[in-house]
Amino acid sequence: MTRPDGVSGTQAYAALIVAMCIGLVLVAFGAWRQGIIVVGSSLVGGALIRAALPEPRAGLLRVRGRTFDVLWMLVLGSGLVTLAFAVPQG
Repeated sequence: MTRPDGVSGTQAYAALIVAMCIGLVLVAFGAWRQGIIVVGSSLVGGALIRAALPEPRAGLLRVRGRTFDVLWMLVLGSGLVTLAFAVPQG
């Protein structure tokens, strides 16, 4: 059995989950700003990968249609990153 070349949506999804877990660990240990930036950035990265992958290779990144998936990840990810920068230092 031959393996297809390139990244599949399932591999990208696994990387997205790992990055989000790292971000949540940072939040749990008190570095909330850096953790939220990691979580938001991983969502933006997931949106870009979802936009670039063809439908048959989208794997677990495919929830609804491409437009919906990309838009909700971009809005949520960019909102989290904006929030992390907008909250003043305590």
